[in-house]
Amino acid sequence: MAIEIERKFRVVGDFKAAATSSSRILQGYICSQRGRTVRVRLRDEYDAGGALIAERSFITIKGPSRDGGLSRYEFEKEISRDEGLSLLAICEPGIIDKIRWIVPYEGHVFEVDEFFGENEGLVFAEVELHSEDEAVALPPFIGQEVTGQRRFYNSVLRQYPFKDWTDEERRL
Repeated sequence: MAIEIERKFRVVGDFKAAATSSSRILQGYICSQRGRTVRVRLRDEYDAGGALIAERSFITIKGPSRDGGLSRYEFEKEISRDEGLSLLAICEPGIIDKIRWIVPYEGHVFEVDEFFGENEGLVFAEVELHSEDEAVALPPFIGQEVTGQRRFYNSVLRQYPFKDWTDEERRL
């Protein structure tokens, strides 16, 4: 069984200069019930110079969050581009559109998501860990930790996008 262990943070500073690659991601949800999600992701990958190096598609199944949102079951399988496009067409309303920037820092890789569309202006970073108590050095662009806060889940952003957040929610 594959367990995903990650921490999530708001981004408060510049990160793009340290990025080694990026991906444009379109993501939809076939199922986004609390405790289980099935998502479809189309991912166009770019090198540091901005050249397209791959067009990939995936289907991912995630189980309920555990340990305050720190870990959960995850199954992911690469599928063909045609399959990805077909599945994206039958997803629940609301597509996530973002660029994921890859930023290595002191032995870890931070994935910084910069959102577009209804989530324009939202930027957060995730770092995957090998264990729940693994120490991780935080780069200077990292702000408040938001691990386990449901409003930062992509499946929730699809239903309650950043554009609809209150001023207080944006500050927290």
